[in-house]
Amino acid sequence: MQRLRLTFAKTAAMRYTGHLDLHTTWERTLRRARLPLAYSQGFHPQPKIQLASALPLGFTSECEVADVWLETTQELAEARAQLERAAPPGLVITEVIEAPESAPKLQVALRSAEYQVIIASPLIAEALDEGIRALLAQLTIIRIRREKKYDLRPLIESLARAASDELGHTLVMQLAAREGATGRPEEVVEALNHSAAEARFHRTKLIFTGNDVDSPTT
Repeated sequence: MQRLRLTFAKTAAMRYTGHLDLHTTWERTLRRARLPLAYSQGFHPQPKIQLASALPLGFTSECEVADVWLETTQELAEARAQLERAAPPGLVITEVIEAPESAPKLQVALRSAEYQVIIASPLIAEALDEGIRALLAQLTIIRIRREKKYDLRPLIESLARAASDELGHTLVMQLAAREGATGRPEEVVEALNHSAAEARFHRTKLIFTGNDVDSPTT
């Protein structure tokens, strides 16, 4: 059995494809590519595919990672070529490597994620910078998710304005992405008193523990 690690971009053409549908898309893509996808054991065998992290609906990304298991070993360059031919619009494969079978699950190794967020705002850059400083100075930032209160502040690892132009302001942020402790960039935008519905979100990097994941996104 072979464990392949795929790095891919999810572009605008797939921005409204949800996590479960993305999983199904990968299964169909692997079948179209005629790669020997491995399945789990039991009464209801499932394709052995792991996605590192769910990407919220409406987000784009350049750094998604998936592990897939194949029944037999494939040559990496040929496997990538087959996948590229089979991939639907909006799914762009950027790397295919072989991962150790003993490597931990992607979801366990994931620690943080970086985002680029464009917000339309009448604020001048200096006023937005002051708002960011004030937010980061808070000891707690209480938000409500699924009708439960939680503290957003420890989940914000970094936050800054990167640029401003006629389209708005570009923010860059690094948020925790551990199991049970995941920062949501739309919550950060709302905490800055801006509308997340009018912002554009793009994931730029996934950060994993140490060398557990051999990927250019680390």
